[in-house]
Amino acid sequence: MSLSGLNSLYREMILDHSEHPHHKHKLENSTNKVTLKNPTCGDVINLEINVSDEKITDIGFTGEGCTISQSSASMMTDAVLSKTITESLEMAQIFSDMVMGQKRSAEDLEKLGDAAILSSVMQFPARIKCATLCWWALRKSLGEEVDD
Repeated sequence: MSLSGLNSLYREMILDHSEHPHHKHKLENSTNKVTLKNPTCGDVINLEINVSDEKITDIGFTGEGCTISQSSASMMTDAVLSKTITESLEMAQIFSDMVMGQKRSAEDLEKLGDAAILSSVMQFPARIKCATLCWWALRKSLGEEVDD
């Protein structure tokens, strides 16, 4: 596949996750809940998680934001569902490193599933916070200290 064809595929996947987000709903009884906002562009994510036996058993998000923010949240929820807290926090670190331009192994990037396609966000510094907002919410909801 040509580079332009690959870029087109990536754009389509991002748009699809934004227009038809996975796990975009409130949870009945969440064990972990957090709301984060990106004041520079107005993105808001309300993340709700059910954790049982150190594993994410259900996850949902609501809120509003740009295409990158919403698609990243959709991809993140797909990626961490059924993962342990430790695995999920590792994935959040991998994602953060990736969009900040730090080299990660192909094996690490595979752990992110569809979210790995957001690596191109590093070329647009103003969009990095849009892509990482949901991952920061995940970290905070799972007990990590993060700067809002």
